[in-house]
Amino acid sequence: MSASFSLIADSWGAAARAGVLQTSHGPIETPAFMPVGTNAAVRGLTPAELKSSGAQCVLGNTYHLWLRPGSALIQRAGGLHTFMGWDGPILTDSGGFQVLSLRRHCVVDEAGAMFRSHFDGGEWLLTPEIAMEVQAMLGSDIAMVLDVCPPYPCTAHDLRAATGRTLRWARRSIDARHAPGQAVYGIVQGGTDLDLRAEAAAALGDIPFDGYGIGGLSVGERRERTWPALSAAVGNLPDDRPRYLMGVGAPDDLIEGIGRGVDLFDCVLPTRLGRTGTVFTSRGDLDLRHSRFERCDAPIDPDCDCAACASFSLGYLHHLFRAREELAMRLASLHNVRFLVRLVADARVAICEGSYGSFTADVLHRLGRRSLVEQA
Repeated sequence: MSASFSLIADSWGAAARAGVLQTSHGPIETPAFMPVGTNAAVRGLTPAELKSSGAQCVLGNTYHLWLRPGSALIQRAGGLHTFMGWDGPILTDSGGFQVLSLRRHCVVDEAGAMFRSHFDGGEWLLTPEIAMEVQAMLGSDIAMVLDVCPPYPCTAHDLRAATGRTLRWARRSIDARHAPGQAVYGIVQGGTDLDLRAEAAAALGDIPFDGYGIGGLSVGERRERTWPALSAAVGNLPDDRPRYLMGVGAPDDLIEGIGRGVDLFDCVLPTRLGRTGTVFTSRGDLDLRHSRFERCDAPIDPDCDCAACASFSLGYLHHLFRAREELAMRLASLHNVRFLVRLVADARVAICEGSYGSFTADVLHRLGRRSLVEQA
């Protein structure tokens, strides 16, 4: 394997766990939340601001960077780390989610996914081997295999077909070229079919990947279907490698995922919500555009140590959003990233102290959610 992972503690029925993932650009203490930088930039935030948030690893997207500016250009610039000015770990998604999100511009067969570029209409064939080659050129620390993420809902036939193709593509990907020291993660599909999830995870777990992504969740299904599907996957993956729940980032969802044994998360949610004025707090979301904040001198969250909370009032941020100042979106995005990074860091401390159950109950109570114990 190209990266090592060590567990240092588990808690709450041995499901929630804390570990250290070693990469070519430094360690990642898990559980960890990873901000998404699709185009080699996390929307509105500089690398220095990401560092200040406590983010340990950021994401880039293989499909988008392949099309523009091109993986060869990034390779000539010294790789993705140098190109974007980020010296910490980088994970690159394979483009598999674009098979779903751009499906009107994509035709999938056993060879791969033929995309019609949303830039110029040209045709680009992304195969499992090309996805690995592009990520090798980008030089990311963790490369994801190309998968087929089925829509929700879909027919049982289509779900099984997508899951089977994802597994076959995974076997092709493990034999493809990747950069020295670059870890390769497989991806479990299977929708919310528990038997299919378990079957797919068990088969993928037999392939010697450095870690395992769990995809195809948080794509429109109700949460009471998400968590059993996640557990079915986690329960059939190797214990000694990282588990990465893809595309999940709401505060209560992070708590739920950690409680079921997930180590890594990513999501565009903190910056997407930040750009529209919605911010996370320890007692639920706030809409900074609401008139009730016009004369409020308090920070977004008194428990938060981000630059927005340390220096500015809700009243000022409300003014910035009403004035359509770009600073408003940047500060709200920075706060949201810091909130999620700090939340999973606090969860890690609770796991190490053996108190994750009470930590979960407290966090979800303040967010107005029921605890894991109550939901079980």
